[in-house]
Amino acid sequence: MTSAAAPRSYRIPLFCAVTLLFWFSMYTCVPILTAYVEELGASHKMAGLIVGMYGFSQMLLRIPVGIMSDRFHKRKLFITFGLLFSVLAGAGILVTNSVTWILILRALAGAAAATWVDFTILFTSYYKKDETTKAIGTISVYNTLGQMLGILCGGWFADTYGWESSFLIGAVVGMIGMAGSFFLIEKFDDNAQKITARGVMEVASDRTLLVVSSLAILFQILTFATVFGFTPVYAQSLHATKLDMGLLTFFSTFPTAVAAWVGGRHLAQKFGDRSIIIFGFVLNGVFSMMIPFTSDLGWLIFTQAIAGFGRGLATPILMSLSIKHMHPDKRATAMGFYQAIYGFGMFVGPFFMGVAGDWLTLKEGFVIIGALGCASAVLTHYLLRQKPVPQSADSKSISN
Repeated sequence: MTSAAAPRSYRIPLFCAVTLLFWFSMYTCVPILTAYVEELGASHKMAGLIVGMYGFSQMLLRIPVGIMSDRFHKRKLFITFGLLFSVLAGAGILVTNSVTWILILRALAGAAAATWVDFTILFTSYYKKDETTKAIGTISVYNTLGQMLGILCGGWFADTYGWESSFLIGAVVGMIGMAGSFFLIEKFDDNAQKITARGVMEVASDRTLLVVSSLAILFQILTFATVFGFTPVYAQSLHATKLDMGLLTFFSTFPTAVAAWVGGRHLAQKFGDRSIIIFGFVLNGVFSMMIPFTSDLGWLIFTQAIAGFGRGLATPILMSLSIKHMHPDKRATAMGFYQAIYGFGMFVGPFFMGVAGDWLTLKEGFVIIGALGCASAVLTHYLLRQKPVPQSADSKSISN
């Protein structure tokens, strides 16, 4: 017996629409944020800290959000609050020119993103247990589509109406998404036991969860050091406009959506999870390393598109591996741990590139980041087992 026992036909389309609007709202500022704060007077290091603060607050909040979600079974409430925080973060940046306040508001945006735990867990609850990878692949597509459309519109609005307009459109779309969230369908087992302190410790010590979370850190370092961090700054040296920066981020994100759909539904079943993740790291590493050797905006976009395809192949698989072997009562907690741990990569990636830009050069930073991606492919081969091994009696493995 579950709440919302009679599935409503609109629940999945509505959920996908709210997911798309949420990430649209969150990402309108991404293609121009680093360049914007540097225009306000921030150094490379401070710009990197502002971009990284988005991941830092996620790192702090996602575990508590996951635990509270499993404790109180209120996924929908967290989703609504996430959209509210997204609106406040966008509206706040719109009305301030203070770099310090922008730092705080990006932390609030990270708090909004921390509720992604509940998006993923509630959506996978609409599917059968053996369809976890399919569910994660599907919701990842709408996650990426939202990011992609937000990035494109944010860049276009900034180029046409000024920097601040990208923050305004993000806040408006977030309000629409928040209105839609009130109609989402909550679903959980009415007889499910609430997670205990012992259950939390079992989740935290799960080997598979720790391994895939560590690999996800490396992917987030690659992503937030480059396309969501300092690749747009490098594009400015190639005389890119604000719209060009939006197009750069858009064309790196579109292949991510395609790959998430193909990789999650087909390629992982054919070639195995580990092989696809390794391939994703190789693509990211090699084409990130090529960034400083491009002298044409078109070629720069090409490198980021290929890197984005690799990211889209691997990240939904890592996400599904973090929860597919977990008991349903522990899945939000496990997802909270997974997303909190990879939040560290969101912080470290742009902060490292900011320091590298001030102490070395951005070009050298890109080479180091690309080499890290290639090394991570080798690490994946040795650390990731082809099939997750359950760590406790109530963590029954689900077949691929």
